[in-house]
Amino acid sequence: MTVHSDWGTWLPETVADADPDGVRLWYLGCNGLVLKAADGTTVFVDPYLGTGDPPRTVRMIPVPFDPADVAAADAVFATHEHTDHVHGPSQAPVLEGTDAAFYGPSASVATARGWTDDHDVDADSFVEVAEGETVAVGSFDVHVEPARDPDADHPVAYVFEHEAGTVFHGGDARPSEAFDDIGDRYDLDLGVVAFGSAGMIPDKESREPTYTEWYADENAAAEAAAQLELDRLVPTHWDMWKGLTADPAALRPHVRSYDHPERLELLEIGDTTAL
Repeated sequence: MTVHSDWGTWLPETVADADPDGVRLWYLGCNGLVLKAADGTTVFVDPYLGTGDPPRTVRMIPVPFDPADVAAADAVFATHEHTDHVHGPSQAPVLEGTDAAFYGPSASVATARGWTDDHDVDADSFVEVAEGETVAVGSFDVHVEPARDPDADHPVAYVFEHEAGTVFHGGDARPSEAFDDIGDRYDLDLGVVAFGSAGMIPDKESREPTYTEWYADENAAAEAAAQLELDRLVPTHWDMWKGLTADPAALRPHVRSYDHPERLELLEIGDTTAL
């Protein structure tokens, strides 16, 4: 599969040209983020540029860039092994064109190692991480934390710690005691929580319409943000799959009675914000 960008090169060029004071983030749609620090350290989290598996999963948003147009990256992090989080056509060209390493839990790295058959990626580029570990990537200390995703074999969450602030990425995880513990141990400035509706999606094997709930709903997303004690909540994944999309503005009445998040921040694909 060759990735075709609907937007040309403007987004990777914007990231490359950015000169943030602290840390700047761009939302890539689905559950993807790119973070760039003042010293130029650039990390991608769960970038996915595929179109899904129509008619089962149908992408509802543009493909924002061609991964071959990424000029600089230090790391690609995967939260779990699902295709829209570990995807060779989206991520292997980033590794090929930069000095980036791929970090992920066991099931994610096992999937990614197959990329060496079709891409010029060295086996040493893949680094398996586990809960409780910390890896240093440029000016980021990246803490690997447990996450509860009942649909994944080995999910993790990440806390990206920088002198400018901290960013949490939980993949597709739902509320859990792990989130309570993370909220107690870190001061999280911004966190992304996968949010969406439930719907009737064709089963992977039978293709029969099947009730599917892959992401947190309004109440669960609000609970996750409260457990994590987020200053700012950025809901993600709500834009991606036909039949599972949602309106992130619907979260406002669900989060307003909690102490956290202090702010609900709504980003669309291609939008940027800063710590």
